[in-house]
Amino acid sequence: MKKKVISAMLATIILTTGLLSGCKSDDNKNDAKKVQINASGLPIVKDKLTVKMVAPVPPLTPDYNDMTIFKTLEKNTNIHVDWNNIPDSDYDTKKSLLLASGDLPDAFYNGKFSDQDVDKYSKDGTIIPLNDLIDKYMPNVKKLFEDEPDLKKFVTSPDGKIYSLPNGEELGSGKEWIAAMPHFMFINKKWLDKLGLKVPTTLDELHDVLVAFKDKDPNGDGKKNEIPLSFLNMWWCADIGTLFGGFGVPDINVHQASDQVNNILDHMNVKDGKVYYAASQPEYKQAISYFSKWVKEGLIDKEAFTYTDEKAFLSKGKSPDNNLGAFMWWEETEVVGANREKDYVQVGPLKGPDGKLVVGNWNGTPWGRGAVVLTKKAVEDGSAEAIARWYDELYAPKMAAQIHWGPIGEAFKEENGKLVQSIPKGEDPGEYRRKVAPNGVGVVTAKDFQTIVDPEPRAKVRMDRIKQFYSPVSVDEKIGSLFYTSEENAKIAEIKPDLQNYVAKKRAQWLMNGNVDAEWDQYLSDLKKLRLDEYLQIIQAAYDRMNKTK
Repeated sequence: MKKKVISAMLATIILTTGLLSGCKSDDNKNDAKKVQINASGLPIVKDKLTVKMVAPVPPLTPDYNDMTIFKTLEKNTNIHVDWNNIPDSDYDTKKSLLLASGDLPDAFYNGKFSDQDVDKYSKDGTIIPLNDLIDKYMPNVKKLFEDEPDLKKFVTSPDGKIYSLPNGEELGSGKEWIAAMPHFMFINKKWLDKLGLKVPTTLDELHDVLVAFKDKDPNGDGKKNEIPLSFLNMWWCADIGTLFGGFGVPDINVHQASDQVNNILDHMNVKDGKVYYAASQPEYKQAISYFSKWVKEGLIDKEAFTYTDEKAFLSKGKSPDNNLGAFMWWEETEVVGANREKDYVQVGPLKGPDGKLVVGNWNGTPWGRGAVVLTKKAVEDGSAEAIARWYDELYAPKMAAQIHWGPIGEAFKEENGKLVQSIPKGEDPGEYRRKVAPNGVGVVTAKDFQTIVDPEPRAKVRMDRIKQFYSPVSVDEKIGSLFYTSEENAKIAEIKPDLQNYVAKKRAQWLMNGNVDAEWDQYLSDLKKLRLDEYLQIIQAAYDRMNKTK
């Protein structure tokens, strides 16, 4: 009898334990059995669902709970997001602490996960692969990857899985992308006309124009104070490396701004599928030797090599002396101001002394990786599928535009199915955008800019210039932003800083002081010691792997 009673008690305990393990008493967690997803359409879930997300916010951006766009999403999806908004300035530190503590959100919004983050936290199971979720629950993302296969390659990790979703605005595509050539040259047409000169088409013609600017007082103040050519050495949109293409090897680099861009490759080009280092080529030496003579002749602003940021450079073009002849920059207005911009015209690609011209493409990309990641907590809570569908709403083209600039009624009005920007009078466009748009997630493609939303006017101007001057003659190949394995990342971290800094130092020294021919052999020897060959092998392997990704 006692045995029967004991057995019954044990059975009750086991049954109770099983029931308790299947239910979660914490109201902040959602049992997988309770999360019922509608097969399609909205709302996403039948019963109200609360999920936790972390997101960085820049200054002026309100709490996401107070933003119209997220209030509307909650109403439409029946999913409430409990936001942990972290100021941009503290985000990287606090993100690392959260990940280390194990006190995870269900997902990160605009997560800013570096490739190293993705590699580390995918391997330890902190973040989950999204491939199956994309196939089953994310039709907008799936279609985006079908329409933009290069974008799918871009977010695919070396192990073949996708752990994060992208963000970005594709203003133009391919060789007509808005930043395909970051270095534009502008020249003072008013001075050219005064001196009876034409817009140069070769480097030698530009040389002669700069000599005339220096010697013939084109600003008419009776002083020899003209600055023939100014730029910012190794600055992402103001360097003269594109002019090196007149010797057969363009040198497009972003050294000074490399901390702002994910894995951008300075001095790196590709030809016939083989990557090579521009700064170790004989044509590079020829270009350095050629332009160092310009510095010696006083044709190049020596301060171009000492600027630490763009402020002093941008103020130079607005000087009361009105003494700037030509310059490199993203656009003319920022440098010389609205009152003088009409005096300047753009100079196209310039052939070298031997008639050579190679126009490269910047290795940057309009896309960013690491924008959206889901953590293992979403799986534990049974909410991963619902969260995937919630994020998929943000990748619908019209919603993506609103995520980037703000909702209809605040940042846009809708006319004939297209979004037209319409912000309140007196509002600064940049500041207003931060107030109404969470940004950082979603993709606006080149096609979307044709059919869904108009780019801002100055972006249209720049894309027209890319199309007019550069895309017809630029090379077809570019390396792009590569995805490395953890082992490759470790080696790059060892090699790249010393290599990059050494090349930048020698480039500036040679341009300012000459002597590149005498020091070239020792320089090549030093590059070998700095493991350039090993660095190239890593880049080649990652490039080949990316091109094999389907």
